[in-house]
Formats: sequence, structure tokens, C-alpha cells
Amino acid sequence: MVMTHYMELLSLNQPYNLILYMVIPMGLAELLVAMEFLTMYHMDSDKNAGFKAINKFVGIVLGVYFTALVIYFMAKIYPSIKWRGYADVIAIYSYLIGVIPLLGIALLELNLIYKNASEKAKLKLHFCLLIFFLIVGHVAMIFGMVDPTITGYKAENGAMDMQINIPMNMPADMPMHDHHKMMMQNMSSSNMHIHTKFHSFLEVAKQL
Repeated sequence: MVMTHYMELLSLNQPYNLILYMVIPMGLAELLVAMEFLTMYHMDSDKNAGFKAINKFVGIVLGVYFTALVIYFMAKIYPSIKWRGYADVIAIYSYLIGVIPLLGIALLELNLIYKNASEKAKLKLHFCLLIFFLIVGHVAMIFGMVDPTITGYKAENGAMDMQINIPMNMPADMPMHDHHKMMMQNMSSSNMHIHTKFHSFLEVAKQL
């Protein structure tokens, strides 16, 4: 199967790319969501100050980290991209657009924007920016998992094609290692059949 650049980026240099580009930013974003809820839930509690402090710290770290990640991506990876259909474009740009809300959250927490706004207005903007990031982040994941060939992309000659034809007679509840064993047996049988055909062809050619 041909992959989008989004999935290719995550699958290369395992597990480091997956951790740097997916686990850390999405994990921090989910922690930020949790802190938002806890801050609202404990609005009139003594615990609220602690949750707000964590919320502020995570917001700043996430914004700075993701901004640095996008800058590195644009400098080192983006120039070499050869697009693989519109699903590929949507996945990459949705991922990159995520820097806008996250940087906005960091600047908001550092009091560099919206300085004179009320706490309620800042909280509303914080929520909107976080929701914006979650939306574009999930759009990137969805389109990133799409096979580009179904959106019209045609792989160039020599491009890797990882499609595997799985026999339809395999039981659905068969363990994964048995699936693998049966597939290897089928591949071996196919290779033997091709080998036999090739030798038969040579014998006929010699007689001619």
C-alpha cells in the first residue's frame, strides 16, 4: 500500500518519529484538555489554583514544542515532499496548521496577546484554540491513514507497493501467527509453481 507522507513520517525511524511527531504533541494536548475540565470543575475549590498552574505550564510547553517541530519540518522535510494526491496534501497541511492554535495558546498563557481581556474572555479563546487544534489534528490523522491511490494518485515506476493478497478461505478467528504461516506457505507454493512453469518454458524453447 502506498502511504501518505504523514504516515510515512510516523513509520520511519521507529519509534522516535512516532514519539516526536505524534505521541508528545497529542499527549500534551490531551493533558491540556483534562486540565481544562478540571479547572472548570474545581472553579470554586482550593484545587483550582494548582490545576490552573499545570494548565498554563502545559499550554506553554506544548505551544513552544510544536512550533519548533513545525519549523524543523518546514526546513528539513517539506522541501523534499512530492505530493501523493489531495489526501496527502490535506493530511500534511492540517498537521502544520495545528501550530496556529497551539502557538496562540502559548502566547495567551505568556500574556503576550489578549492582555486586557477578562478572564472569561481568555478562557473562551483558550477553549476555541484548543478545539481548533483537536479538529485539525484529527483531520490530519484521518486523511493521513488514507491510501493515496484511492484519491487518484498513481505511484511512479519503482514505487513500493505493499499490498498483500490474503486468501479468502482463512478463518476470521485464526491467530495472527497462523495467518502469517498460511500466507508464507501460499507464497512458497506460488513461487514453486512459477519456477516449474519457467523450467517447462525452457524445455520447450530447447526443443525449438
